[in-house]
Amino acid sequence: MSAARFDRPELAPLWAEARRRFEASDGPVNRIRLHDLQPDARAALADLLGLAQTPDPDVTVRLRTLDALLCAATGLDTRGVVEAIGGPITSRAGQRRQRATERADLWQWARQHPVVVAEPALLTWLDRVRTSGLAAGDVSAARLLLGQAFEILAALPAAGEPLAVLAARFTSDSHALDDDSRLGKLILRALAALHDEDPPTEAEGRRQLWERSGVACDELSTSVLVAGLRPGDDGPLAEGLRNWADAGQAALVTLAQLRHHPISQLHGPVFIVENPAVVAAALRRFGVACPPLVCTAGWPSTAAIMLLRDIAAAGVHLRYHGDFDGDGLRIAAHVMSKTGAQPWLLHADDYVQAVPAAGPVVGRVDNTPWDPQLAEAVRAHGVALLEEVVVESLLADMSHRPVA
Repeated sequence: MSAARFDRPELAPLWAEARRRFEASDGPVNRIRLHDLQPDARAALADLLGLAQTPDPDVTVRLRTLDALLCAATGLDTRGVVEAIGGPITSRAGQRRQRATERADLWQWARQHPVVVAEPALLTWLDRVRTSGLAAGDVSAARLLLGQAFEILAALPAAGEPLAVLAARFTSDSHALDDDSRLGKLILRALAALHDEDPPTEAEGRRQLWERSGVACDELSTSVLVAGLRPGDDGPLAEGLRNWADAGQAALVTLAQLRHHPISQLHGPVFIVENPAVVAAALRRFGVACPPLVCTAGWPSTAAIMLLRDIAAAGVHLRYHGDFDGDGLRIAAHVMSKTGAQPWLLHADDYVQAVPAAGPVVGRVDNTPWDPQLAEAVRAHGVALLEEVVVESLLADMSHRPVA
């Protein structure tokens, strides 16, 4: 007998609730609870179940009983009748499991992305983005958005190009990084996490954060401190750097100079430090024989990254040292990820051997990809080891590494 005989308006509440339970359940359904049944629906249910009395408006129907009655009448159980009347049943529980798996795969992919592995401070950003519900809806759209963000983060710092130009270069949409865009907000949150700051809420704060990443920055005020650089290139910048090195003096190199007169011939290794005080100490110690030094002066400017990339492209080895605290280790990871520099006296043993018993607190310490034990040691001691404290060790090591 066809299930069509049960496709009646007065039985519709039964089939609707059965469908809802089948679709929502992650296991077998044993009973169906119906509420506020109208008199005609109660009479139809009594007829279907062979009840001697009309049930109450709220009634529970056992699936075993209903399956037996329907199988005897149609050869179909309750699920089969529901599908015959209203179409296939979709497992919402299964869909939820699939979406949960897709979201888990997304965040695993994101956490293992090379951009994040190189700068673990971005894990904090990812955790906050995940909590905000980025992938609560379309997981594929979230993956596309994160992929664009990773691509742009890998390319920063920019070389002073306008924000609209950067957006068009990576997305073909000059407005993709505007203040009200999802991608722009996402990247700004990542940049803020790198600097251990709250995301900017005002237009001026957003502009400054973009500028710190080399977007629409001032080519003349964006500079890098150097000493002991003697490039073999022709041109005014190389000549000027040789003159200052021969005079035993430091020099400031602007982004504009680097863009118009890039350096491609230099002997190494080149030492990179975070604090200008180390440069001053090196010049006092070595004078005109000062080894090649580049100073990031905290977070590196676009000029600093551009100079170091030019030096690395010439085949020169870069050696980086900085403060042993949360910010210093984030700067180290950033410089090494952007330039290919190698750590210089920047391992767990170097910290443990020199850390004082008391001093400034370290702040938030992210993982250190070049030496996982370093982050663990800094967290355990909780005391910052600033570069100025170990300057004698740095100068001694420089003196034993003759320029090639």
